[in-house]
Amino acid sequence: MSRLLVPVSSFDHIQGPEDAAITLVEYGDYQCPYCGEAYPVIKEVQRMLGSRMRFVFRNFPISEMHPNALPAARFAEAAAIAGRFWEAHDLLYQNQQALEPADLLRYAAQLRVDHTMLQAAADGNFDPRIERDFMGGVRSGVNGTPSLFINGRRYDGPRDVESLIDALGVVA
Repeated sequence: MSRLLVPVSSFDHIQGPEDAAITLVEYGDYQCPYCGEAYPVIKEVQRMLGSRMRFVFRNFPISEMHPNALPAARFAEAAAIAGRFWEAHDLLYQNQQALEPADLLRYAAQLRVDHTMLQAAADGNFDPRIERDFMGGVRSGVNGTPSLFINGRRYDGPRDVESLIDALGVVA
């Protein structure tokens, strides 16, 4: 079983309290259909566990298979500068079939992400952040998405609400 080699830090995108008993880390790709399937499951687990869990999302765009994954990750990072990362994250997964440049421009307007930040994203200014996530995943044994880690240990079991709750070791 692989372990998370890059500890959660203030550089991560985090939902939930720092002192939560459970930390769930996802390495995800916005265009990956399996990540799209896992998205509502993770949202439901978050809803059920509330403050008992913190959720961390790290970028792992597999650009060779998903050509819109990197632009989507860049967009999410631009939204993060505007304090809108989680809104962008949700919007991208809820509209996974619409990740073309025109779609991202529409989402930027919807989230009020500054055009300057969008251009910076398109120019690759956030690529070091995305690369840091990606390489941390590689070091931790990530070779596909979604890859989940529960309290630092890789979880490769079923990705439905009941199985994930069981793996988290809590009573919902």
